[in-house]
Amino acid sequence: MTFLPLLGELELAMLEHLWLSGETDVLHAHALVGAKRGISVNTVGSTLERLFKKGLVEREKVSHAYRYRSAIDRDAFQARRLVQAAGGVETLAREGVLAAFVDLVADADTEALNELERLVRRRRKERAR
Repeated sequence: MTFLPLLGELELAMLEHLWLSGETDVLHAHALVGAKRGISVNTVGSTLERLFKKGLVEREKVSHAYRYRSAIDRDAFQARRLVQAAGGVETLAREGVLAAFVDLVADADTEALNELERLVRRRRKERAR
């Protein structure tokens, strides 16, 4: 698992904007995120550039400007943040947190536990290929 880089508040806001909009350019991102914060178009552009260099957004040149889109979906991003905060997958397994999570899901919602089983089976099949 690749660790996520540290992100500032504006970088997180830009990712949220990208998750909601799917794609943006600097001017559109500024109008919807930057202007509300009183920051310049250049600051928004620099923020999107930093996210690109960190591998969290992709970009495509359209005419004279870039169009940006997230390179990671919100669910995967949040899951990585949680695992990272807990010390990594190995720590989760070693400390019994994974087992506790399964117990918590099983106690709360049988259908969620069934979905977890389906996801694990699907992942095992994908890895076997």
